[in-house]
Amino acid sequence: MKFRWLARMEDIILIKEELECDKETAFSMFIENKFLEKWLTVKAEVNPEVGGKYELFWVPEHKESNSTIGCKITGIEKPKYISFDWKGPAEYQIFMNSADPLTHVIVFFSQNDSDSNKTIIYLFHTGWRKDTEWQKARNYFQNAWSKAIHVLKEKIADKTVP
Repeated sequence: MKFRWLARMEDIILIKEELECDKETAFSMFIENKFLEKWLTVKAEVNPEVGGKYELFWVPEHKESNSTIGCKITGIEKPKYISFDWKGPAEYQIFMNSADPLTHVIVFFSQNDSDSNKTIIYLFHTGWRKDTEWQKARNYFQNAWSKAIHVLKEKIADKTVP
């Protein structure tokens, strides 16, 4: 007998990466607008508190069509973790952006035990439904998050961001 929670666990996106910076810097990359705009989005409006905005805009002149407009921070403990709602791009917006609940992202920050200038981040993206369209969206975000975290890692290593 297959347990239902196991099937849902299989759908969670998990990205684990080590960044060459301390935990506070890694955390800042996810909450400070000026840093988010260097690695993840064109325009960010983040208010780092529970219930605060977590709105990112990839085409700022069309905020409704390609953004996380309306998304909120659902949990935060500096510099340990942040969690927030997440929406999809235009091609998935018809089902992702009206889902209740929305998909959800949680990022944990862990100092490397052997080097305080290295941080391991764990990004979980949950809330995926089972139908074909949702699976396409999940696959899209598996790839998108992998690429985005790779860009973040490179920018930190190159000192393009603090």
